[in-house]
Formats: sequence, structure tokens, C-alpha cells
Amino acid sequence: MPDPGPLSYRGGMTQTVNPVTLPSDETSTDPQWYIDLEDKHAAHNYGPLPVVLAQGENATVTDVAGKTYVDALAGYSALNFGHGNERLIQVAQEQLASMTLTSRAFYSDQLGPYARDLTTLIGKDMMLPMNTGAEAVETAIKLARKWGAEVKGVENGKQEIIVMEGNFHGRTSTIVSFSTDEEARAGYGPYTAGFTIVEYGNAQAIRDAITENTVAVLLEPIQGEGGVVIPPEGFLAEVREITREQNILMMADEIQSGLGRTGTTLACHYEGVDADVYTLGKALGGGIVPVSAVLADEDVMKVFTKGTHGSTFGGNPLANAVAHEVVKMLASGEFQNAAQERGKQLAEGLEALVGEGLVAVRVRGLWAGLDIDTSLMTGREACEKLMAEGVLAKDTHGSTIRLAPPLTATEADIEEILRALRAVLGVDA
Repeated sequence: MPDPGPLSYRGGMTQTVNPVTLPSDETSTDPQWYIDLEDKHAAHNYGPLPVVLAQGENATVTDVAGKTYVDALAGYSALNFGHGNERLIQVAQEQLASMTLTSRAFYSDQLGPYARDLTTLIGKDMMLPMNTGAEAVETAIKLARKWGAEVKGVENGKQEIIVMEGNFHGRTSTIVSFSTDEEARAGYGPYTAGFTIVEYGNAQAIRDAITENTVAVLLEPIQGEGGVVIPPEGFLAEVREITREQNILMMADEIQSGLGRTGTTLACHYEGVDADVYTLGKALGGGIVPVSAVLADEDVMKVFTKGTHGSTFGGNPLANAVAHEVVKMLASGEFQNAAQERGKQLAEGLEALVGEGLVAVRVRGLWAGLDIDTSLMTGREACEKLMAEGVLAKDTHGSTIRLAPPLTATEADIEEILRALRAVLGVDA
């Protein structure tokens, strides 16, 4: 038998990898320098406001030029506990020094205690750890389909899920297949089948859409991307009643609305409703690491068995440690109560501006959607003017902007947001 030669030759010819010379590290106090670099080398799938942030502390952020702002977006609620929260930073640093990743091929000392406490907080038997919100929703869709086939007895391939107009559950190809936002959907076909879209807030429309193949209703208790759209009172309770009657799953996407934002641990709790399946994300990672989770009782979650679903980073020790501390913080009720208190202050200030440049406001906890009079400016123009006043917010759907400051924002922070908004609308204090 001939000598096979050096091991490196068995897979083919060896290659010499030459070093790559990277540009020298630079910094600048000119925001435009960073903007130009990003616009040249990063895909243009966002349209950021022209501010370049470098530091954050609680509800305040500072740009590269040293100007400070009140952060009224809080990473789309990922920063519910503020920038640089000391408790979360300490836990993250301690875990960084010990272990960050094992994969689920092995047990870790962080997942079990975290899973126990998260399921206790939410009131479910089991959780499945993932990384991003979209991954959690994809997992919930798979869970509902598998439950429908194996428990309810729907023929595999015919499972149907009812979803809402105006929804936002992420941007994967499956999720945009049932989006009604053409900007998010256009050009991404062929689209995934198996979804029926009905009017948000219309329980009768859900009832009418149910067929023998329906396995779940997926909804946001409050539609965040839609502009903090709050459904009619009693809608969630009626959906809960319908889904129980029809033996289908109620799945609540609490990725933006959950974990204290609405003044309750979950937005569903506002109506005393308990869904069958919850998806959580954003604030679960404390603004430090991407963390998401799907929660359900064992009779639903049991359809996931060895090898039927997974994630390399889902349930990693670093994420578990941070998310576990988030759970402990929420268990005290302190942050939910703060959202109620500061939310009342925000609501009173915003309601005074209806008819003074605002057409309507919708507030639940420390979360608000504002409809700007279109004869005055667009939502984007309002956000640019707010930025000039030292407040950062985000527009959505033309003339609507959202406000979601950290739950740790102070009374002075909320007043600064209201002051800036009055200035933008030309209203005297």
C-alpha cells in the first residue's frame, strides 16, 4: 500500500493563506465619518437617524461628538432596564470570565436554574431557549404545526395558523409570508403557505376563519411595529375563549410588549389572560446579548423531542446568566410598577397635546404610539426634530412615532421627552 503522504494532503492540495492588511484603527468626533463608513460597507436595510452613539447610561445616550440625548426607544424595548444596568453588567462580566458557550450537546450550570425561574415567572411548565425574537416565533410556528399534527390530529402539511393584519413577528422568509406590510414582504416570494390573515381586534373574524385544519391563533397583545396599537377591551379574553372552545393554541408574541413594558409582566396579564404559548425576547437579554424563549405547558412542549429542533447558541451560559438576572429583577415587581408610574406621567402629558399637533395617542404602561397631524410633518420629520431637541425616538407607518424609554427612566427623563415634543409641535409649556 503506498504511503498516503502528509495528513494535510489527504483532502487536497494545501493552500498558503496570506495575511490581509486591514485599515488602521481610527476614531473621530465627526458623526459623518462613521455614517459614511456604514453607508459604504453595510447593507442599506435600515434608514437610521443621523446620530452616531458611543455611550449609554440608564435612559441617556451620548454621541461621538459629546452631545447627550434621552433614549425614548430603548432598543425597541430590548433595553427595558436601561443602558449599562449595573446588575446585568456584573452578571455578564462574571459569566464571561467562566464560560460563554457549551452548545446543548452538554448540560451547563446556567440553563436549569434560569429555566426554572423563567417558567415560574411566566406560569408555564417548560421553556425552549433561542436567540432572537424571529427565531422564537419560527419555533412557535413549528411547535403549533407539530402539536396540530401529533396531538390534534390534523394531516401533516394541512395545518393552518390564523394571524393578524398589521402584525410584526420578525423578518424571516416564513414570517414575512404572512405580513401585510408590503415593504417587508415585496420581492421575497415564493411565500410560505398555511396562514390565514384576519382583522386585528376582531374576535368574530377569528371565529369565522377557523377550519378543521386550524391549529393556532398567533397575535401580538399590542402591535408594537404597527404603532402601539391596542386592541379593543376584551379582545384577548374572547380570543382565549374561542381557542379553548375550538381546541387550538393561543400564541402570544410578547417579544416587545412583555417583561414589564406595559406595567404588567406580560401584556396579556392586563386582561387576566393566559395564552397557551408565549414568545419572549428583546428585554430578556437586558440589551447585552440576544436572548429569546418559547414557553408552554408540558402537554404542548412535549412534541419537541430529541433532534426535532435546536440551536447552537440557544441556551448558551452567557445568555442564560443575563436572562436569569432579568427574571430575578422582574420577580420583584419593581420595574412593572415603575412602568405604571412613569407611564401615567407620560400619558397625561401626551393627552394634553391631542389637538395641539397630535391626532391621537395610545399608551399602555411606558409605551406610547403618537399620530402626528400629517399637515404639520411626517413621523420621520418629527423624529429628526426631536433629535435636535435631545430626544431619540422612531417613526413607523408615515405619521406615527413610538415612545418606549427604559423602565428605569426618571420623572425628569419623561418630562424632557414631553418638553421636546411640545417644542417640536410648537406648543408652549
